[in-house]
Amino acid sequence: MKVIIASDHAGLELRRELVNALKELRVEFDDVGPTTSASVDYPDFARQVSKAVAAGDYTLGVLVCGAGIGMSITANKYRGIRAALCSTEYEARMARAHNDANVLCLGQRVVGVGLARSILDVFLATPFEGGRHQKRLDKIREAESDNGR
Repeated sequence: MKVIIASDHAGLELRRELVNALKELRVEFDDVGPTTSASVDYPDFARQVSKAVAAGDYTLGVLVCGAGIGMSITANKYRGIRAALCSTEYEARMARAHNDANVLCLGQRVVGVGLARSILDVFLATPFEGGRHQKRLDKIREAESDNGR
């Protein structure tokens, strides 16, 4: 497994904590920024992570902003991306098991470090169940084609 992680300025502190978690878990990852708390535009970082995951360069992506909403909206604009905004472990489990989500979005102003770490752990550890869920995933792919993505 290889993970790519990024944030905007409002998610910087939580992203740094999650980077430490990835190190502790011995997960291969790349942290693509930002490096300072100067204001940046979250779509730029969502684009970088989404394109890298969609290209197959990374297994999963993690995006953090203030509420997680902007990152999730932007990431889901990219073909092949199934970004899930999660604020509970249950949501992370279902996002992976039923939806094969490949980008986890978190809000620094919504979840604390401990909960975010647990959500990340669950997201990384939960496999896609396939089966009855696969046909739904196929329909999502069809929707992407219908929309010209």
